[in-house]
Amino acid sequence: MAISKKLLNPGERLIISTRQHPKALFGPILALVVLLAAGVAAQVLLDDSGFPGVLTLIVWVLVVLGIVWFSLRPFLDWLTTVHAFTDRRLITRNGIITRRGHDIPLARVSDIAMEVNLLDRPFGCGSLLISDASTFGTVRLNDIPHVEAAQRQLNELLHELHSGPAARRDEGV
Repeated sequence: MAISKKLLNPGERLIISTRQHPKALFGPILALVVLLAAGVAAQVLLDDSGFPGVLTLIVWVLVVLGIVWFSLRPFLDWLTTVHAFTDRRLITRNGIITRRGHDIPLARVSDIAMEVNLLDRPFGCGSLLISDASTFGTVRLNDIPHVEAAQRQLNELLHELHSGPAARRDEGV
């Protein structure tokens, strides 16, 4: 979906590639509507009161700055954040200007839990909590679409990883 094939190692298979559910954009969309309504209301009130256009211009500059900060920035964050699971690791990439990434080898993952709160249920999304053996402890991936299916796939992948050829050889000995 959104992960670049350049991030994959030779022979590595992409299992899940996703970004946050569009539900994460409800707040920025609400902010956009409120800011535009405030700008229009201020323009109507200021034009009726006989104030010069400079004050109206200042209000619209503040509205545009608010839209950039509260709507455009979160949208770009959402657009540039990607979570992917391969048959070897968890890959996260985010950032608009400065790209940040975090990879966790699946061999270090000890648990995959999920949380689905009341607002997530109608949308079929939720949070994945991935516990690993590193100093980071738990990685939280919020608003993952189809979180239950993703958790099942990942648990299956972990089971395959831990019961691979080496584990089967040990069982046979």
